[in-house]
Amino acid sequence: MGYLWRSFFKIFIVLFVFSTCHASDTDNTNPKTFLVFGGKTGWIGQKLVALLQEQNQIVFCAESRLENREEIEREIVKIQPDFIINAAGVTGRPNVDWCEDNKQATIRANILGALNLADVAYLHNIHVTNFGTGCIYQYDSTHPMGSGIGFKEEDAPNFEGSIYSKTKIFLDKMLLVYPNVLNLRLRMPISSDLHPRNFITKISRYQKVVNIPNSMTVLDDLLPIAIEMTEMGVKGTYNFTNPGTISHNEILALYKQYVDPQFVWQNFTVEEQNAILKAQRSNNELDVTKLLQLFPDIPHIQDSMHNVFKKIQLGHVGN
Repeated sequence: MGYLWRSFFKIFIVLFVFSTCHASDTDNTNPKTFLVFGGKTGWIGQKLVALLQEQNQIVFCAESRLENREEIEREIVKIQPDFIINAAGVTGRPNVDWCEDNKQATIRANILGALNLADVAYLHNIHVTNFGTGCIYQYDSTHPMGSGIGFKEEDAPNFEGSIYSKTKIFLDKMLLVYPNVLNLRLRMPISSDLHPRNFITKISRYQKVVNIPNSMTVLDDLLPIAIEMTEMGVKGTYNFTNPGTISHNEILALYKQYVDPQFVWQNFTVEEQNAILKAQRSNNELDVTKLLQLFPDIPHIQDSMHNVFKKIQLGHVGN
C-alpha cells in the first residue's frame, strides 16, 4: 500500500509542475482537463487560460507545436485532456502582410498544423474548439454594406485577398470533415485591456483608417461563451461575433470620448489603403442567428463597445 501511495504522489507532483498553466480544482467539484494551444504566449490563448483558472478547471498550456504531429500525439497521451482548445496559428506580425512574405510558414501553421491537431484529437475521441476567422468574406451584391444582411455559416467564402484568408478558407472547409470540432469564426477581436493585438489599439495607432462597418468579436463577452460551448460539446461552425456592426470611425470616436479627448484621425479609401498594403483586408457582416439561438443575451456590438470603453476609462483613471 505504501508503494502505491508513493507512486500516486509522484504522478501527482509531475502533473502539477508540468505547466505553469495548471489551475487548482479546489472549488470545483467536477473539474475538467483542458489543453490549450496558444495558451503560453498567445493573446487570446492567455485570456482563455485565465478564464479557465478562474473556474478552477485543470489547465495545461500546450508545449507541442501544431506542425509536429508526433509531439501533439505524445502530449495528448500524457495529459489525457477532456477538451482541447486551439487558439494558436499565424496571423502575422505586425499584421497579416507578414504572411505574404512567409506563405509556406503560414500554410504550415494555419492548415497543416491545425489539421494535425484536429485529426489526432479525432483519433483519441477528444473535442476540439478551434478559433478561426470570419475574414473569409467581403461585402457583395447579395450582402451589401449597411443592409444588415450578413454572411451565414453555410455561405461560400468570397474573399481571397490575402494568403492568410486563403489558408483560413481551406481550413474552414476541411474542419467540417471532423465531427469532434467546434470552429468559431472571430473577427477583429476587441477587449478592454488595450493589448497591442486589440483592434482598438491597432487602429488608434494608424495614421489613416478606412471607415467601414464590420462585425467584430468583443472577447469580454464571447470568450466565456466559447468555454461554455466547449463544455457543452457543441460542434460545427459558428460565426462568433457580437450582433450588428460598428465602423472604424465610431470606434475611434468612442476612443476620443472615453480615453483621449485630444485624439484625432484621418480617413482614406479602400483603394488608397490597398495601395500601401501587401494584402487586402476583409470587410463584412456576419449573421449570428445560429449563435444567438444558443446564447440570446449576447449584447449588440454598439452597446458592448460602450461597456468596453468604460472599462478602459476606469483603467486609465486608475493609472
